This record gives sequence, structure tokens and C-alpha cells, in this order.
Amino acid sequence: MKKLLAMVAALCLALPALASEVGDDGLHKTAWMRDTFKDLREDLAEANAEGKRLAIIIEQRGCIYCKKMHEEVFIDPAIDAYITDNYFFVQINMFGDVEVTDFDGETLPEKEMVQKWGALFTPLMIYFPEEVAEGLTAPQAAVAQVPGAFGKWTTLNMLTWVNEKGYAGDEPFQKYHARMLETQLSQ
Repeated sequence: MKKLLAMVAALCLALPALASEVGDDGLHKTAWMRDTFKDLREDLAEANAEGKRLAIIIEQRGCIYCKKMHEEVFIDPAIDAYITDNYFFVQINMFGDVEVTDFDGETLPEKEMVQKWGALFTPLMIYFPEEVAEGLTAPQAAVAQVPGAFGKWTTLNMLTWVNEKGYAGDEPFQKYHARMLETQLSQ
């Protein structure tokens, strides 16, 4: 009985380490999120200098789907490691006031930029190429946009497909994902 109680106590102590941290703005925070001046042109240059892909994640306070991603998907060691090794993620607060500078040079508060981009759902992950033509907005430059919460394999496969430039080939993500999922689930 003592061993069982000790195991339960150890598990309870470990749970806070697995829980997602929430910042003062009510958004989940991870070690792989970058604290930048939110100038997408500068962020792209910095990501490229590090050999990583730029992506943004738009979230909002109280979003149950954001919570799901942070507490069930992003904490998966394989996903956390893949993002850390390959991505430069910038968080945007759907209703925030921090200024964001788009690729086209326009600067607006987060909440107005999100409206400009037509983002309606959170979380929304937007992935970018290594080079963005002058005058494009973030949605125009994006190589992929993923609205909503998805499970481990869909998330990992999207991260991989973008990082490996699958969007430039002739295999759409859905076919890539189906092919990869068959292998992943059989392991």
C-alpha cells in the first residue's frame, strides 16, 4: 500500500511539469515560442539565419482548441523536439494590442492585423517560405495555413511536410499525410 501511495504522490508531483504554462495574457507559452518585435520581415531573416522555418500561431485567451494543442499535442516529445529543431514560431494574440509588422510593411495592433488577415479561428498556424516577395501580406505569402486543433500525427506530418517543402511538389498534404500515417500507425 505504501508503494502505491508513493507512486500516486510521485505522479501528482510530475503533473505540473507536464502542464502547459499560461502567461499574463492568458495564452499558453512554450519554450519554442520566440519573443520578437513581431516584424515578420525581421523574424523571417532571423529564422533563415538559424536555418529554421518561420511560422506564426494565432491564439486567444480561453480557446479550448489552443489548450488541447498545448496540453495534448505540443507536449509530445517528438513534436516538441521537431518544432525546437526546425521552426521559429511567433505567437500572435487574436485580441492583443502589441504591434505587428506584416511582410508588406503595414504595422497594426495584433487584433487589427488578425482582422486584416481574415483569421477567424484559433489556433491558426501559418507557415512561410524562406523568401517572401515584396508587397505580399502574410496570408498571401503562406505556404500552408492550419486552422484548429489536430492530433499528434496530423500536426507532426504538417510540420514535416512544410519543412521538407512538400508544398512545392506534386503530393498534396492530404496524400502525404495518408501515406505517412500508414507507416506511423504500423510502428
